[in-house]
Amino acid sequence: MVHFDRFVLNNGLRVLVHQDTSTPMAVVNVMYDVGARDENPAQTGFAHLFEHLMFGGSVNIPEYDEPLQMAGGENNAYTSNDLTNYYIQLPAENLETAFWLESDRMLSLAFSEKSLDVQRKVVCEEFKEHYLNKPYGDVWLKMRELAYTTHPYRWMTIGKELSHIENAQLQDVKDFFFRFYRPNNAILVVAGNVTTEQVRELAEKWFGPIEAGEPYVRNLPGEPAQAAARKLEVFAKVPLDSLYKCWHIFSRTDPRYYAADLITEVLGGGGSSRLYQALVKEQKLFSNIECYHHGTVDPGLLTIEGKLVKGVKMEDAEAAVNAEIEKLKAEVIAEAELQKVKNKTESMIAFEDMTIMNRANSLAFYELLGDAGLMNTELDRYQQVTAQDIHSLMNEVFTEGNSTTLYYFAKQ
Repeated sequence: MVHFDRFVLNNGLRVLVHQDTSTPMAVVNVMYDVGARDENPAQTGFAHLFEHLMFGGSVNIPEYDEPLQMAGGENNAYTSNDLTNYYIQLPAENLETAFWLESDRMLSLAFSEKSLDVQRKVVCEEFKEHYLNKPYGDVWLKMRELAYTTHPYRWMTIGKELSHIENAQLQDVKDFFFRFYRPNNAILVVAGNVTTEQVRELAEKWFGPIEAGEPYVRNLPGEPAQAAARKLEVFAKVPLDSLYKCWHIFSRTDPRYYAADLITEVLGGGGSSRLYQALVKEQKLFSNIECYHHGTVDPGLLTIEGKLVKGVKMEDAEAAVNAEIEKLKAEVIAEAELQKVKNKTESMIAFEDMTIMNRANSLAFYELLGDAGLMNTELDRYQQVTAQDIHSLMNEVFTEGNSTTLYYFAKQ
């Protein structure tokens, strides 16, 4: 059970406090309710560009890292299609330094052509290195484009295409910042050796004076149900043929999410999973195979991906994957197998929650979903999933019409 207090400042900033006196450290986590899904389709990659710009100095603090290092702290950030998250860990006695740094970034970045130019180049290089020049790097650029026709999950966090970042203008960037990086679109979580009174005082002092900003009402186009199978073949300079197959699943707040998550473990969660046992160990069709989903807030994709053993035909490999899926659709899973994946999921969640860094991040994420208290009921939701739930869901999700397949061939 993770205990926390919650209050809201007049400007709409939601503040959560989780006290843990067993550590001398504190974590300050600021989560902004903006991700790649909130971008203009003609200007993608902005949320991720901001992750870089936010370290380029703010109005009153030209150098972000220097004062933080002097206070014994470290920081990082990440962006997804759904959110942007910044976090600092430092000795609890230097807590105010983190408030000073984070509030100044929220107040206003030091926008300049120079800093934009520097970060633009960094992001463009990252795009080329990881998504264009790396083997299999463009898989998800192609897969999202194919699997989604309408919802902004059509593009990755890095952006739909390089030109969007290359052509980003200073005014576009400023508009994006003042639209989304506001107190009323943010969640502040402070965890560690702190008290609620202390956090309330610091939050009022440092974040209280920042103007709220216009409320952002998210109104994204829903993805229509997929009715016919989609398929793409790609030839590239990669070492091995690879198969990717996706099916549309549910949003993060849908009760069926938990069964879908457990299904990924049954099918592809490690060496004892069904796909690995049957297709890697027994039939020797794949050198590696896994099943996962992205845990997205809006309805996402469940994916099976595997590298083929040299000489195996792509059609044979896919047929073998389909056969394993049909097997699971036809029967009701044994209680013992279901309990095994529940236990594994439970230990993964427990392990994740061991650090205050992860607890702070989880509290922010569940608050973003609508209620930080959900963090304490997650395990119950997994335990409530029945074998019949798995059976129903397999038959609902794993239809050919709901599938998107990518054959990724190694150029001879």
